[in-house]
Amino acid sequence: MSATRIQLLRHGDVTGGPKLRGSQDDPLTDLGWRQMRAAVAGIQCDRVVASPLRRCAEFARELAEGSGVPLRQDARLQELHFGEWEGRRYAELTAEDPIAVSRFFADPFQYPPPGGESLQVFCDRVLAAFADLCGGEFGQRPLVVTHGGVIRVLLWHLRDWPPQRLLEIEVPHASLHELRPGADGQWREDAEARERHGAFG
Repeated sequence: MSATRIQLLRHGDVTGGPKLRGSQDDPLTDLGWRQMRAAVAGIQCDRVVASPLRRCAEFARELAEGSGVPLRQDARLQELHFGEWEGRRYAELTAEDPIAVSRFFADPFQYPPPGGESLQVFCDRVLAAFADLCGGEFGQRPLVVTHGGVIRVLLWHLRDWPPQRLLEIEVPHASLHELRPGADGQWREDAEARERHGAFG
């Protein structure tokens, strides 16, 4: 049976501060745990699906055990791998190679991070996972604990925006995004639900 609702939760604040973390496996801070617990207060789901990286997986495990629902990890829900930019701060990179950084933010598909995962490969794996979620493989009401880049790709896809606008989409820490199929069968973000839940960034 197909899913009737998909909730996407970005991880909270992470140790090491703001940087292009990508595949680095840093844990949540105490603030990050509080943000995520606040974000899911009163939320109902029939399965938790998570990126295997600690900043998602550890909270997902707590949530699944506390809710009495199954937990499944899916590597397709990991963040973009930033190659040579992994673990670097924006200010460092901008000072070191401003042209490469500005090109990436202007058109990430054309100018991926040096040595990193291509945006097309990233989008393909994220959208493959989303297709399985929509098809009900992970339950009718899954809650997905994942990363800002993954959520950004899904919202960009559903909004049918041009590639150059992908990085315009803001996904704060511990923000919750609810997706539902419309009468036409097309999935959309439930903007009213977003307003109700808020963002705990």
